[in-house]
Amino acid sequence: MADFGIYIHVPFCARKCDYCAFATWTDRDHLVVAYMEAMRHQAAAAVHDAMPPVTSVFVGGGTPSLVDPHLLTAVLDELPIVAGAEVTVECNPDFVDRDRFDHYVAHGVNRISLGVQSMTPHVLEALGRTHDPDNVVTAVRDARAAGIDRLNVDLIYGANRESLSDWEQTLADMLLLSPDHVSAYALTIEAGTALYDDPARHPDDDDQAEKYLRAEAALVGAGLTNYEISNWSTVGQECRHNLLYWTGGNYLGIGCAAHSHQDGRRFWNVHTPERYISAMESGTSVEAGSERLEPDARALELLQLQVRLSHGVSVDAIADEVRHLVDVNSEGIAKLTLDGRLLANEVAIRLTIPDRLQKHVGAEHIGSAPTDDSPPGVDHHPM
Repeated sequence: MADFGIYIHVPFCARKCDYCAFATWTDRDHLVVAYMEAMRHQAAAAVHDAMPPVTSVFVGGGTPSLVDPHLLTAVLDELPIVAGAEVTVECNPDFVDRDRFDHYVAHGVNRISLGVQSMTPHVLEALGRTHDPDNVVTAVRDARAAGIDRLNVDLIYGANRESLSDWEQTLADMLLLSPDHVSAYALTIEAGTALYDDPARHPDDDDQAEKYLRAEAALVGAGLTNYEISNWSTVGQECRHNLLYWTGGNYLGIGCAAHSHQDGRRFWNVHTPERYISAMESGTSVEAGSERLEPDARALELLQLQVRLSHGVSVDAIADEVRHLVDVNSEGIAKLTLDGRLLANEVAIRLTIPDRLQKHVGAEHIGSAPTDDSPPGVDHHPM
């Protein structure tokens, strides 16, 4: 059975983080019930149209844990989720408790992605975050007590006023929570955000590179392994849903602005919750647009994604001028070195499809994607 994923987008937030460019709103609380019901109907309609068995679900946003958990799990309950599937919900530490986690678990949720970002108050302030670091500890305790056996922690490094010692303390405090998975992202500046409009708070490349190296040392020292540039996990705890993205798998997006992929065709839903609700209530399509990648373009895109993975790609795809940034094993598989991870974009833009693989499009031909017996494992984004 081929893997098939579902992404569910909950666009509601109590406050918009300064770095966030995602389709989220802080003034749409009056739409929550109608929006969640619209997503339930989209899920039911997709099942009626012969949705494949679902092997992973990722509920992102926005702040999914902000909405009534009964409304959220009503969407999950419509899906044909297979036994052993990975079901993740993104959570803000300020908007979870034991009862909420108990309800999630009762409806099949087995993985939580906790938006921590930093354990230092002044760094959180610099990011426009409002949660209390003490609530992180409580949230982890409650999640574990409820039976959540897979815990991801999202971190962001490179914020204005974050010193190296601040970052190292965040890593140390986070590791005391014994997470199974850690996503550590360099702060990026997106147009239309509060950070974009404040150049004094823009990150420094050299500072971020040093913080990445500190993260690698701390996380590997704690027994986690880097399997994608920004993601580390213990054995068998890789994010299965994000691996589906990174290896060109098929998935369906439910909710406004959610993206989908089916065998080389990408399509996306209308952007706002109002338009999404209206489309579902009127019985019209929620699809706003689509594109189909030509075989060569799709194959190249897969290479650019897979070079970020620890599984690597064929050395034939690596340009001579960047081969010093990869290690090559006896089977001809090139994997980024630590320096290569810092310069991954330079490697990616120089990738070429090996001549002997030109006729193939699938990930199984282009790189060395995880096979069906690989350890089950992006996270959506740091919420």
